Amino acid sequence: MRSDAATLRLATFPQSSIVTDVGLVAAGAGLIAGAAQLSIPLPFTPVPITGQTFAVLLVGASLGTVRGGASAMLYVLLGIAGAPVYAHGAEGWAVITGASGGYLISYPFASALTGWLAERRWDRRFSSAVGAMLTGNVLIYLFGLPWLAVVLNTSLEKTLEYGLYPFVPGDTFKLYLAAALLPAAWKFAGRRSG
Repeated sequence: MRSDAATLRLATFPQSSIVTDVGLVAAGAGLIAGAAQLSIPLPFTPVPITGQTFAVLLVGASLGTVRGGASAMLYVLLGIAGAPVYAHGAEGWAVITGASGGYLISYPFASALTGWLAERRWDRRFSSAVGAMLTGNVLIYLFGLPWLAVVLNTSLEKTLEYGLYPFVPGDTFKLYLAAALLPAAWKFAGRRSG
């Protein structure tokens, strides 16, 4: 039987090494970058529908606070440095300072928050995993919407039309999908579900 301390060490690796950690962080960043390429532009907003939020939440829940946050941070920094990892293969500082920048900046925080909740056993059941991922998704909007409003100089109503309403159905689907795939992500990350 595991001790209480071991039980609380969720989203960690029992015999982790720096090489394993680096590999998992890089794989998490790669998953986010790949999911970003699943992108659908919308004609009425500069913010596309992408698979990024799915990956950010899944990476956070499966890798935990530090590794999940580091994966998302690596993804953002790679894009700033010029790697074509953002939606539609975009890259660079102009994307960060543009309409989608707030969403991108939120990813390390949202992934870390989702990982933090997973470390507190929110990832043990499907319903609570959905709750953890919903919490992370709300944080993405808390960063993204004000940033969008400032960049586009829009009213609250227009900001919600451009940056929230069209995304809620897809984001809901993505967080349910991420919660459903969490056990498979644990296997990849070398975690046990118990």
